[in-house]
Amino acid sequence: MTDSAVEEPPVTGMGETIPRRLPRAARTKRRSERARRLGRDLRSSVGDAAGCGVMVGTGETYLPAFVLAAGLGEVIAGLITSLPQLAGGITQLVCSRGVRFLGSHRRWVVTCAALQGLSFLPLVIASWRGAVSSAVVIGAAVLYWSAGLASSPPWNTWMGTVVPGRVRSRYFAGRARIQQAAVLIGFLAAGAAIEFGATSENALAGFGLLFALAVGCRFVSVTCLARTSEPEPMPSNARHIPFPELLKRFCRGAEAHRLLYLSLVQGATYFATPYFAPFMLRVLKLSYGEYVFLISTAYFAKVLSMTLWGSVAARFGVRKLLWIGGIGIIPSAGAWLISNNFWFLFCVQLGSGTAWAAYELAVFLITFNSIRAEERTSVLTLFNLTTTAAMVVGSLLGAGVLIAFGTTRPVYYVLFAGSALLRTGTLYFLKRVPARLIEPLNFVRPRPVAGSAGLLPVRPLVAALMSSSRTAENSSEPTGELLRRTA
Repeated sequence: MTDSAVEEPPVTGMGETIPRRLPRAARTKRRSERARRLGRDLRSSVGDAAGCGVMVGTGETYLPAFVLAAGLGEVIAGLITSLPQLAGGITQLVCSRGVRFLGSHRRWVVTCAALQGLSFLPLVIASWRGAVSSAVVIGAAVLYWSAGLASSPPWNTWMGTVVPGRVRSRYFAGRARIQQAAVLIGFLAAGAAIEFGATSENALAGFGLLFALAVGCRFVSVTCLARTSEPEPMPSNARHIPFPELLKRFCRGAEAHRLLYLSLVQGATYFATPYFAPFMLRVLKLSYGEYVFLISTAYFAKVLSMTLWGSVAARFGVRKLLWIGGIGIIPSAGAWLISNNFWFLFCVQLGSGTAWAAYELAVFLITFNSIRAEERTSVLTLFNLTTTAAMVVGSLLGAGVLIAFGTTRPVYYVLFAGSALLRTGTLYFLKRVPARLIEPLNFVRPRPVAGSAGLLPVRPLVAALMSSSRTAENSSEPTGELLRRTA
């Protein structure tokens, strides 16, 4: 509803209807209400990010270490971070039907988030008992990733109706910064929980404590999600695209190059990434303290650099940010071949975290910039399915190398070098992705807004609301017909 909505019967004359504008006081009150509602939604979404981040830091990040501590082997420790994600990618195929069944994107997201939190309960019980089987760990991981990934496309669609387009780059950079900080806090707290909770009779008891913390934090996140408003529970123009039609559209031309690039980066990364934890703990024989320090360094770098990358995206565009991230993540795996000196690896982790922050923010913004709002849930289902499939293929190839040649230092070096080479090859596809599939249609390089460099850009967000309704609606629209075109 716009500020020119009719309050009284229209004045007619000469065959023309002239709507009467609301009084100034009513328009000011309406804008103030929208600003308050958006401010509340902004804070709630940040609370969701913080709770979810702590859950990731205490639960998801420690799954490989838990598998190793339980004596389930290095290959299972590597696959536990990737193989269950394929099940999650397949589960996404039902999310459009689930949203329609519940009649709301928010209800579906809240339900999935609650199930994701409950997925840690079997691990809590098994840890306190002191024994766990591979089936229990894999089953819990499958439920975790299925619930998490099934909520992702509807969440993106929902947030696209909440956050105005003109402030998305800075806002989501600030939100991601808080989330990464929460992951870091959770990761450090989990390391202390493992040491504090472990006993001579049960080395897994500490993991039970941190998995219980993950459950609690996820339900804090669920509460914040439930408090966030939903301007359009079921948009009138929402469209479910059959999977065969999606495949036909995204398997040719520039759109195929974009999808291939995003998927191949994940596959190239997961050729080595799942096996860094076993390498550090079993080959380099780092203590838990040293392991936690190196991993947390990358998260710390993400937190520090996220504001910078948000400014780069807002000022120069998402395409430039994607190139920075795409090139920056190439040496982060190969650098491990140069030296195993602890402080050298510390510097590598700083650079790696900074580069990945740029890449992840760019990919996140692409989902809002270049995918039609009414098709976002269906399209992101395909995107997430292909990227998770690529991750699984990459991790299985890495596992095959370890199984065939052994878990020795030179074999790990083959994985790291191979991952760096494969990441370099993905630039071939990035070069062929046109700007129209990355940037929003109405992208312009904005002037810096006073007060917008902070952690949460509340001022520019409220400023967007105080502008005319029509302008705000136009600026928040994703790139309409561009996805329908091919190169």
